[in-house]
Amino acid sequence: MINRPHLPSIDQLLQNEQVQPMLEKFGHDLVVSALRQVVKGLRQSQRIASDQVIIEGTDVLLNQWSAPTLLPVINASGILLHTNLGRAPLSEKAFSAMQDMAVSYNNLEFDLDSGRRGSRALHAEQIITRLTGAESAYVVNNNAAAVLLVLSALANRKRVLVSRSQMVEIGGGFRVPDVMRQSGAKLVEIGTTNRLHLYDYENALQEAAGMVLCAHHSNFKIVGFTKEPALRDICTVAHAKDIPVFHDLGSGALLDTATFGLAHEPTVQESLQAGVDVLSFSGDKLMGGPQAGIIVGRKALLDKIKKHPLARALRPDKLCLAGVTATLLSYLTGKATHEIPIWQMISLPLDEIHQTALKWKQTLGQGEIIPGKSMVGGGSLPEESMPTTLFALHVSKPDRFMQSLRQQRIPIIARIEADQVLFDPRTVLPHQESYLLETLQKLLQSNA
Repeated sequence: MINRPHLPSIDQLLQNEQVQPMLEKFGHDLVVSALRQVVKGLRQSQRIASDQVIIEGTDVLLNQWSAPTLLPVINASGILLHTNLGRAPLSEKAFSAMQDMAVSYNNLEFDLDSGRRGSRALHAEQIITRLTGAESAYVVNNNAAAVLLVLSALANRKRVLVSRSQMVEIGGGFRVPDVMRQSGAKLVEIGTTNRLHLYDYENALQEAAGMVLCAHHSNFKIVGFTKEPALRDICTVAHAKDIPVFHDLGSGALLDTATFGLAHEPTVQESLQAGVDVLSFSGDKLMGGPQAGIIVGRKALLDKIKKHPLARALRPDKLCLAGVTATLLSYLTGKATHEIPIWQMISLPLDEIHQTALKWKQTLGQGEIIPGKSMVGGGSLPEESMPTTLFALHVSKPDRFMQSLRQQRIPIIARIEADQVLFDPRTVLPHQESYLLETLQKLLQSNA
């Protein structure tokens, strides 16, 4: 016969005064579940433990169960649109607008004039069309969804011409052609990997087609012996056959990046002016808003898109619409570079970055100030960088130091080069700077 260790009952443990705060914080059922799991583990291991040990183990387990996995972090990596870190941080105006909608009822699908059911599609459309010059607009939950919806609504079971060089795979093994095929469109690859000519379109359009798709090279470059026709010329060839052109722009640039010393990223307005019939782009890349896919273009085509059954499955919620509208309003009023974090970072003067890095060195009493590069990232402007000033720390074990940074209450993401831990002031948000310095001070003292 196996002798089981004597352990207190769950009812006894629940009466312990140290358990009362747990009950208030986590609720009766969750606390009971945690107590049972701890006691069961002790019984199975044939261990005798005091009430104190059981309660402490229960507290640890409850905190593990309730700890969120999605956390704010400090991005000191120098990658502005870090895909793994949530891409663009929101502006204060976008956050405020989303918060207002979150804590109250709203007219998401209610017509205040008639007192009857309305359409959520109207809320962002007016400001998008006014800003871009498009006839109509529609918002979905991300740009991949936008591509799927456009092709499903306009090109199902039809030939869609697309350049071989644009059949790309993006982060996480996610392949754009796979999304396209889900629409039922029949993809027809034209051209070669490195060279595409207008006659490739002209030859392919000798057969009936439903659409020409142009996908922007947002996260890679093809260099060397290359050729690709201008978007305006592609539109001219397609329209001669009465075939619509769909541009998957991706990056969502609404300002000219060349103004800030970067390579020119095609803007939404330029694509529409080139004659594109339908265009889609991301809300959380260079636009600097919440995750969204924004579709703009000719009203006749957008009407079909809005009526497609997938439109309901891919529709945005009230928070997305509020954030998108507030973000676009910053562009419409000419305040994007002052109000939207991604453009604040891009336009940040180098001297100001240098002064911040110098302040960090003076505050911590150690470190080195070195020149470096910030990257735009996020599937926008591949290989494009901006000069910056980096704050570099020499530590005995850089990898372990980086791990310690990631394990903080607010994790800190930096980078290692030449055995130095580097921090780029450009991507550290102002309200996070004091915590960053306090944490570095603590870690450096503990490693001294």
